[in-house]
Order: sequence, then structure tokens, then C-alpha cells
Amino acid sequence: MTAFNIHLVSDATGETLQLVARAAVTQFESAEPQEHLWSMIRTESQLQTAIEGIQENPGLVMYTLVNNDLRQRLETACRQMGLPSVDILRPAIELLRQYLHAESRNQPGRQHALDADYFARIDAMTFTLAHDDGQSLFGLNDADVVLVGVSRTSKTPTSMYLANRGIKAANVPLIAGQPIPDELEAISGPTVVGLTISTKRLIQVRRSRLTLYKEERDTDYVDEEAVRKEVTEARRLYARKGWPVIDVTGRSIEETAAGILQQLSARGE
Repeated sequence: MTAFNIHLVSDATGETLQLVARAAVTQFESAEPQEHLWSMIRTESQLQTAIEGIQENPGLVMYTLVNNDLRQRLETACRQMGLPSVDILRPAIELLRQYLHAESRNQPGRQHALDADYFARIDAMTFTLAHDDGQSLFGLNDADVVLVGVSRTSKTPTSMYLANRGIKAANVPLIAGQPIPDELEAISGPTVVGLTISTKRLIQVRRSRLTLYKEERDTDYVDEEAVRKEVTEARRLYARKGWPVIDVTGRSIEETAAGILQQLSARGE
């Protein structure tokens, strides 16, 4: 593995930088980055602290600074230290400036403004937390999407990812040998998506879960025949109800969520 430092300097939360950096790093199997996040850099003194930190642990520098003076100072410091640096945001802003024939506001953190979209995400997050893992079936019809699946099919993290996109996502677990809740049986309005997974992968995930909690006994939870039956019954339910199905085997949370968003888009939601 090639270990290296990567400094992320942002005048906002640094979320955009982290997403871009991590997406790029995944393309290099031998890369082992040590991430240093310098967020909310909006003054000379704050930038100086970041520069000193970069000097202590030299490495690649990625940044999003809309303030010209701060950006130029960071670029100069990187050149003096002989470190490579790249402005992630500037090329996109410049392209928009040329296309729109307009100047950018150069205002940090505008993507996190307290606008209607922001409050919609908060509302969605609150709804999703209240309707996680079938703990509250009341108001299920108020969801934008309801995820259904057996245990360990990534229902909760996928729901939370969607909520962060402003989607009210509820999720309901399927329990072996038990009928689905009446509220789910009679649901109308929300898109219901069935999540499935290969038997082999599901057993691996569940065994890892048991190991985490130091549970070593073999139960139906990880018994191959029992798990296969559980997955098969879930698929039969999806077919009977006519629910779209997404196989999460080998999929990341983001990829599963993208498939769900496509389902919502197809319904015009």
C-alpha cells in the first residue's frame, strides 16, 4: 500500500471535497490516504493554521476556496512547499461564468443555505428516523418511498441517504415466519421497493454482525437453508405485490439509492 497525506481545505463543511477525494482515491487500489480536513476556512488566521498543518504533514492538497485572496495565498504556500494542489470548484465555476456570461458571487457555503430545500431535508430526516425499521407504522402512507427487505439488506443506511436528499423514506423489515404488517399490506400512495440480496452474501453480512456482538452460536439467522428460504419468501412477496426489486448484492448504498431515485422519477415523484 502507498500511504500518503491528503489535505482538504474548504471554506464550508468540506463535504464536497471529501466526496470528490474519496471517489478519486477508490480508483487506486494501492492508495492508503491519511485524510486531513480543514473546514470553515474563511479568514487569514484560519488559513495560516491550515498551512502550518500541511507543512507538518506534507502531501496532496485539494481545496474549495471562493475567496480569491485566500485561494491565491494557499496556492503560493503550496508552491513554496513544493506540494501539488488542485482547486476542485474553480473549473466548474469558470465554465458556468463563461456559459452564463455572469460573475459568481464568491460566497462560501452557499450550498448549505437555510432555504426551502434545506428544511425539506430536515423534515425528511425527522420522518425517516421516526419510521426506521418498522418502529412506527402510523403515517406510512406519508412516505415518498418505503423500503422492504429481510434483516441486513441495508434498509436503514439507504433510507438515511435518501432522507439527506429530501426523500421521506420509511423502511419495514420482513421477519421470517411472520406476515407483513397490515399497514404495509394495505399501503397506497408511496412507492414500495423490495430489497433483495444473494444468500451467500447475506450470510457473510450476518456473520460479521454476530462477530461484532461476540455471538458465536449458529442459528437460523445464518443457517444457509433458513436464509435461502427467507430470501425466497421475500422475493415471492415482491412479485405478489408487484413491487419493484433492487438486488443490493455488491452494491454500495449510493448505488442502491440511485436505483430507488430512478423508480421515483419513473413515477413522476
